[in-house]
Amino acid sequence: MLIHCVEKSARWLGWAPSRYTVVLSLCALCSGAQAVDVGLAGVFPGKALLTIDGGVPRTVAVGSRTAEGVTVLAVDSQSATIEANGRKQVLRVGQNVAAQSSGDGGGRAVLTADGSGHFVTTGNINGTTVRFLVDTGATMVSLGASEARRIGLDTSKGPTAVVNTANGQALVARVKLDSVRVGEIVMNNVDALVHQQEMPFVLLGMSFLNRMEMQRDGQTMTLRKRY
Repeated sequence: MLIHCVEKSARWLGWAPSRYTVVLSLCALCSGAQAVDVGLAGVFPGKALLTIDGGVPRTVAVGSRTAEGVTVLAVDSQSATIEANGRKQVLRVGQNVAAQSSGDGGGRAVLTADGSGHFVTTGNINGTTVRFLVDTGATMVSLGASEARRIGLDTSKGPTAVVNTANGQALVARVKLDSVRVGEIVMNNVDALVHQQEMPFVLLGMSFLNRMEMQRDGQTMTLRKRY
């Protein structure tokens, strides 16, 4: 049907393309479309709390469609049914729809500073939505014990150590994260530390940032994956 419409429109303009040409044109259009990354941060009666492309969580009512093309179809106590990237998906709280490659070889993330000058953003670890705080003073990605349990990290097999923090010494366990996503950037096999105490954010440390190009312009920071 879509090919027929394209052919009809083209002839109206005085151009008679072959079926093969039309198919190639459609493929070019489809390949240029960029998929969105959608995460479910929470559910409410008749609404879903979504993160889209690593942005700040926002509530979207059932039946509503966002500017990025994400539609919430239904919500229950633990999940939401959405339509994104041309597909219907059922997301559980904390789960993300994996996005397709952005096509630029590595992707980028654009972060905006909060009122305190800190760069805080939503991303995910091993497919689970988290809130990151960019911290160039942290040697590794660092997270608290309850956050690690929520993600499903097993700290029993990793080596432990005592590290110095702003609040004194702390016992940590070293783990390997299968994937860390911020914006369009996905990094695999990232070293991280799990602290015994709770932490308000996951610190996005140098085990992730040292593989980035970091450019700051006023209240904006752009990360680009180097390798």
